[in-house]
Amino acid sequence: MAMYNLKNGRIEVVKETAFKLEADIQSLVETNLSDMLGLDFVKSQFTVSGSVQPLRIDTLAFDPKIKAFVIIEYKQGRSFSVVDQGYAYLAVMLNNKADFILEYNDRGKTILKRNQVDWSQSRVIFISQSFTSYQKEAINLKDLPIALWEIKRYGNGAIHFEEIRKLSATESIKTISKANSAVGVVNKEVVVYSEQDHFEGIPPSFIELYEELKEKVLELGEVEIKVNKHYISFTSKGSNFVDVQLLNREGVRIVLNLAKGKLNDPYKLTRDLSGVGHLGNGDYACSFKTSEKLDYIVTLVKQAYLAKA
Repeated sequence: MAMYNLKNGRIEVVKETAFKLEADIQSLVETNLSDMLGLDFVKSQFTVSGSVQPLRIDTLAFDPKIKAFVIIEYKQGRSFSVVDQGYAYLAVMLNNKADFILEYNDRGKTILKRNQVDWSQSRVIFISQSFTSYQKEAINLKDLPIALWEIKRYGNGAIHFEEIRKLSATESIKTISKANSAVGVVNKEVVVYSEQDHFEGIPPSFIELYEELKEKVLELGEVEIKVNKHYISFTSKGSNFVDVQLLNREGVRIVLNLAKGKLNDPYKLTRDLSGVGHLGNGDYACSFKTSEKLDYIVTLVKQAYLAKA
């Protein structure tokens, strides 16, 4: 990706300034972990027992939205298998759950109990200045709990941080699980969710309504879709602005990631969830079964989008 400075109507190329050490990337990411990935920092260089030898994790993080641990690894070299290494880390974590919880609790901020962790949504993130075409192709599986992020630094101090997206992946990691014991073991517990998972058992009319909402929300700007066990999230710059659930009786339910008092809802369509435990991020929710008020609902969603943009 080329980067330019605009000066007196003309552009000047901004040269990339490579990170010399993995530790430089790690320090930058750990310092800005919440802003860059929406994760809580737990431990740097966390060592845990493996089946053959101890395994050292570069960064151990926790996703507070889905209550799951995330392992982050930084790479300078390009000759490693993202699938093999990723599943090796996940297998070690699932075999040493107590160690991960103890490490989290040692921070002294909050106490996490074993049943409060959703191990099924555990994942691994690899961060590098660049990945090979083979590595990018290797993650093009619809249910792979592994993500690749490329990071680049430029001479003007700018940082480019972007996830390598899967391209209409249809193949499943389960097709190779028989040949890789670690993959098979992890896949018994770790699940990567898709929109289709949230459609199961839902009336077709509600699915169509969700698709209408989705089309309009994607038109707001740079919007991405993230799916977890409980809801479908629409994000901007890495932050959820609306979380969506499909329900048998209520239809489509949205939670707007805005704090109490920050939403302009003249028709009082939303409910105040502040101080009430609920799925999704934010203090406002509403449910709808028809498209009658969809355009108005999108104006509410747009407020949450603009707050995160």
